[in-house]
Amino acid sequence: MQLVVGRIGRPHGVRGEVTVEVRTDDPDVRFAPGVTLTTDPAAARPLVVERARWHKGILLLAIEGVADREAAEELRGTMLVVDSADLPPSDDPDEFHDHQLIGLSVVTVGSEPVGEVTDVLHHGQDLLVVRRGPDEVYIPFVKALVPEIDLDRGVLVVDPPEGLL
Repeated sequence: MQLVVGRIGRPHGVRGEVTVEVRTDDPDVRFAPGVTLTTDPAAARPLVVERARWHKGILLLAIEGVADREAAEELRGTMLVVDSADLPPSDDPDEFHDHQLIGLSVVTVGSEPVGEVTDVLHHGQDLLVVRRGPDEVYIPFVKALVPEIDLDRGVLVVDPPEGLL
């Protein structure tokens, strides 16, 4: 599964640098000089980071072969992606990547079927989007409400307060 780690924005300056909307928690590793970035659309070709720097809270990248503003403009809107299989597993047993949660079957602590995780939203409070028949419910992703996640079985257990579902 391809995971978006950034999106190329507008050019910066006249020497081909681009701004990047960062969508990863480890930009210093993902966008380090020498790293090859897979793109979506793939027609934009893999891009190799020449230089990376922060300017007023915005990540700026110099890409090999992109030497002027026009070439940088052609990359605007390009998504920078990594394959989920290339991500190292977390050492924290309570930390999960979104792609690990999407598709899990959701059951209550009493083993009653609830639905399936279809998305994870990050809006101050992480929310699991669970398809329940034709409807969706939002479950705050906190230990008190989600006491167990078994990736091997493909099951996420919830302990919802009355009225949540």
